[in-house]
Amino acid sequence: MFPLLAQANPYPFILLLAVGLGVVVMLIVFAVFARYFRLWIQSKMTGARIGIFDLLGMTFRKVNPSVIVRSKIMAVQAGLTDETGITSKSLEAHYLAGGNVPLVIRSIIAAKKAKTIDLDFKLATAIDLAGRNVLEAVQTSVYPKVIDCPARGAARESLDAVAKNGIQLKVKARVTVRANLNGLIGGATEETIIARVGEGIVSAIGSSDSHTQVLQNPDRISKTVLARRLDSQTAFEIVSIDIADIDVGDNIGARLQADQAEADTRVARANAEGRRAMAVSQEQEMIAQIEESRSQVVAAEAEIPKAIAAAFRGGQLSVMDYYKLRNVQADTDMRRSIAGVPANKATT
Repeated sequence: MFPLLAQANPYPFILLLAVGLGVVVMLIVFAVFARYFRLWIQSKMTGARIGIFDLLGMTFRKVNPSVIVRSKIMAVQAGLTDETGITSKSLEAHYLAGGNVPLVIRSIIAAKKAKTIDLDFKLATAIDLAGRNVLEAVQTSVYPKVIDCPARGAARESLDAVAKNGIQLKVKARVTVRANLNGLIGGATEETIIARVGEGIVSAIGSSDSHTQVLQNPDRISKTVLARRLDSQTAFEIVSIDIADIDVGDNIGARLQADQAEADTRVARANAEGRRAMAVSQEQEMIAQIEESRSQVVAAEAEIPKAIAAAFRGGQLSVMDYYKLRNVQADTDMRRSIAGVPANKATT
């Protein structure tokens, strides 16, 4: 029916189609304005210069328009113009990269208000994308931060060092640092500062001739440590190093000397025991040699009766000669008994 009507008089149909399309367009425009009208008015009234179609494009690019508009308004109200690199496109790019856009803008505003910190948008976004809190870094640059050395909750409550005279000193220090914005990217953190300061304090005390020198002038530790430029390649700049507390510990030198003396005593005892064992072994060897000599003497004395018998048979020894020999032996044994020397037991 409608095609036939359209063929008969096409103008009313075209008019109806145009009206329908107009209504659809008006609904779309109304929906867009209804969603972005408040943000667009805020942008228009504050001079942020973000159009309605820019807001619509942010939705298609999966960017939160509210975050971008409010961040741009903060920048404009703080006097940060597009010449500083803060445009809606750059804010969108940072948002899509995963950055915290409002935090970056607040940090740039805080740096501008401080008037002593040079922080541009490019550096701020780089610090933010590096995982650092850029606003906290700016605040630390304005208000220096105090770090305890050793850190709170550490295994040791103090830094223990020994002077050249052997006296131990227990030191607690406080390090005042200021954030180094140019070193935040790739720079070392607080743990490195604490470790370097602790190493410097221990080295300074260890190079002192006496612990009394350190107790009299604790500032010599601070001066020595500051002169070593421990904040290089870190995210902080050391302002000052203050010795909060210093106590006298144990006499490590005397303890080491006592331990060394005890060790020397043990070594001497071991050497003496070795020499005693060697002497005992030599004594046993001499006793064995004596017994061997005695056995040789007994063997030699056993040959005497044989020699006497051979002399009797050969006629070289008479009975009277034998009796004289026995008298001489008896006289010799008597003299030995008087002298306390045991007599030889010769077998006749």
